[in-house]
Amino acid sequence: MCRNIRQLHNFEPPATPDEVQAAALQYVRKVAGAAKPSQRNQAAYDRAVAAVAEATATLLAELVTTAPPKDREIEAAKARERARERYAS
Repeated sequence: MCRNIRQLHNFEPPATPDEVQAAALQYVRKVAGAAKPSQRNQAAYDRAVAAVAEATATLLAELVTTAPPKDREIEAAKARERARERYAS
């Protein structure tokens, strides 16, 4: 199960609809406690993912910041360095 929902706001280029959808799916998986719903719960699961994706897209469109946009590659490199330091033996 996904344990890490990544920040999507204030990046250049902006988050894509696929990234928003993936974040929504991660969130619903976490809240539901299952990576894949049963057949009986699939429709509710799908509706929840769509609703969270819509709310996320709306939020990202309305957020305002004065901070300069972050670079995805630089932020990924920083995350790798933090992980390397955390898990170094």
